[in-house]
Amino acid sequence: MVDGIKPNDTVVLAYSGGLDTSIIIPWLKENYGVGVVAFVADVGQGDDLAKVREKALQSGAQDVVIKDLREEFLTHYAFPMLKSQAIYENVYLLGTAIARPLIAKHLAQVAQEVGATAVSHGATGKGNDQVRFELGVMAWAPDLKVIAPWREWTITGRNEAMAYAQAHKIPVSATPASPYSRDQNLWHISHEGGTLEDPGTRTPQDVYTWTTDPTKAPDTPEWVRIGFEKGVPVSINGIPHRPVELMEAVNRLGAKHGIGRITMVENRLVGMKSRGVYETPGGTILYAAHQGLTSVTWDRETMAFAQSVAQRMARLIYDGLWFSSLRESLMAFVENANAVVSGDCELMLYKGMATVHAENSPFSLYSEDLATFDGGQYDHRDAEGFIHLFGLPLRVRYHLLHNRGER
Repeated sequence: MVDGIKPNDTVVLAYSGGLDTSIIIPWLKENYGVGVVAFVADVGQGDDLAKVREKALQSGAQDVVIKDLREEFLTHYAFPMLKSQAIYENVYLLGTAIARPLIAKHLAQVAQEVGATAVSHGATGKGNDQVRFELGVMAWAPDLKVIAPWREWTITGRNEAMAYAQAHKIPVSATPASPYSRDQNLWHISHEGGTLEDPGTRTPQDVYTWTTDPTKAPDTPEWVRIGFEKGVPVSINGIPHRPVELMEAVNRLGAKHGIGRITMVENRLVGMKSRGVYETPGGTILYAAHQGLTSVTWDRETMAFAQSVAQRMARLIYDGLWFSSLRESLMAFVENANAVVSGDCELMLYKGMATVHAENSPFSLYSEDLATFDGGQYDHRDAEGFIHLFGLPLRVRYHLLHNRGER
């Protein structure tokens, strides 16, 4: 039990309406005697928020606060991550991880507004989200206490959680036949648990809820042109879109063509490996388009350094350190590098693949006159001196080894 929390204090719960947070409301009331305010962050999970509100009240919440954070999520979190090209372990596009700092920030702010003593969340003691939520709260309201029921209660797993919900007459979508834990927002949907916990078992088709099976996707490729301004996607096929509208549109395109499905075993921050299935249809398209555009606007050294920054950014985002000074410092480089990432990129969407075929930018460093095989300004004779100098260390090393009898 967390010390310093008195009966009748207020606790703000990060509430989704899923299995874990649904049973936390009565559990908090039974075990702490507190009033519970449910905070719902709308990050594009597609839920009927009126029903989510009603469910929270029926479960015992004294109030429900709902915030539409979709545009803030894309503008200040997902799109900056896109500009950094962060990909965790070269596979995961960080859909859950990038939403957590935003939710934690507003969770802390709501707690301050209602005069709460503590906040609570439904993240398990085995996972990454407990770290992400709590570091986010520390960054915005470090004096708030945190109640993490999964680290306190005697419930040991999802089957027992379902039994608790049934005993308290709380309807939940999870069942023993479909025990998957899911998290969805405008960027992706994740699936964990159940048969997925065996890495030797193929991903069952009933796991997927968003994207078309690539084998059943349209037999005709679809071409799409994504426009960018300073690294931010702003248009589709020449038509400008606001962030939420654009994201919804590329999600529809990606889902239609079965794009963005991955199954991976990842290294969790807490030390264990876990297996997850992710669907990121629109995000996969945007990453491919952004990388296509940087291929013509970034020079070799900028691109090489950006790749190292992307790896570090991915770790910071995955580990819940979005609000760290290092992340903010790295973003200064990301913003400067993306100042030239304007223009558009054309992709072909087909059977689970988003492949880049053309790029156009007013900041393109590509010179057809230099690159052409048919004449142009380039003087082939210049290469001889360059090769001599570039290979000079090899010549010096040869003579050293030869004189020592090693060559």
